[in-house]
Amino acid sequence: MMPVAPAPLRVVVLGLSLSSSWGNGHATTYRALLNAFAARGHDVLFLEREVPWYATHRDLGNPGFCRLEFYRDLAELGRWRDAIADADAVIVGSYVPEGVAVSALVQRTARGITAFYDIDTPVTLAKLERGDEEYLAAGQIPGYDLYLSFTGGPTLDRLMDQYGSPAARVLYCSVDAEAYRPLGLPHRWDLSYLGTYSADRQPKLERLLLEAARRAPQLRFVVAGPQYPEDIRWPDNVERLEHVPPGAHSEFYAMSRFTLNVTRDDMVRAGYSPSVRLFEAGACGTPILSDIWAGIDEIFVPGEDIILVRESEDVLQTLLEIPESRRLALAAAVHRRVCSHHTAAHRAAELEAYLRRYSSSPEQAGSGPGEKATS
Repeated sequence: MMPVAPAPLRVVVLGLSLSSSWGNGHATTYRALLNAFAARGHDVLFLEREVPWYATHRDLGNPGFCRLEFYRDLAELGRWRDAIADADAVIVGSYVPEGVAVSALVQRTARGITAFYDIDTPVTLAKLERGDEEYLAAGQIPGYDLYLSFTGGPTLDRLMDQYGSPAARVLYCSVDAEAYRPLGLPHRWDLSYLGTYSADRQPKLERLLLEAARRAPQLRFVVAGPQYPEDIRWPDNVERLEHVPPGAHSEFYAMSRFTLNVTRDDMVRAGYSPSVRLFEAGACGTPILSDIWAGIDEIFVPGEDIILVRESEDVLQTLLEIPESRRLALAAAVHRRVCSHHTAAHRAAELEAYLRRYSSSPEQAGSGPGEKATS
């Protein structure tokens, strides 16, 4: 007798934003993951808090792959109480406005599996250590059946041992390999950086990109992203772009001979926290220079598909001395690595396996990854 395929999952996701990628990396993460998840036959409802800064910067209308609905406040969120109660799984993301109240509503309403999807795990844990419960209370962690973390490694043990999560599992970010791909455009910049301003990243951006630009005025650089203070002194050979929408990311990376990855301090301390920009650039076949943190060598192979840098000297050595044949080899290697292990299709399969494994419904349950993964 042929085995019966498990029924499609009905999933409700309450996340920071799906409609707008302005000033956040959550939207592109959700878009890639949920598009691939829906392609596996599942039904997704995404509930997004209506806030003015995203409402005026929307770059996604009807998603097509899921139903997108907005709520203005917690009272209006109550309109979706039945959908939350009836779903096979309800996932609440990090940085959701009034997230503690949202988690409380979900945990007392949902009859299916509940999961917290932390796209900012080291930041979350640092906030909890300070007693800052902006979007998640420490006491709510044991109430989630699953804690899906952007960070792997020892952080997963900490979530279970210190905070009481029944099951902390890694779900790294990923990339839509159809939307992010090599384009073969002429190079406009020798080194690019794409990222929203962050005070703790800025010293490394100063050291690795701006200092390199000052020392090599013949090279071309670009920093793209919003919220940079007006008092930053940009070298003349550093172009500034306020925002690059996701639909233009592939073109941005294609015009970059190399691109730079800079990691927030909390994520460096935790390790095992790859940025989505790593996978996006890699899928575009753009060689990557990255700062260094524990676990990066379990995701990439330094010297083969990524270049690790500490100082501006390392950056300039790469930009000025690596021959084109080596640059092309790096580009091909990082493209292979990302497309073989880090696409949205890979993450959607992992998410489905987690949800089925920890489901209380026999018809939804099935085999899936149960070990704490680190890569």
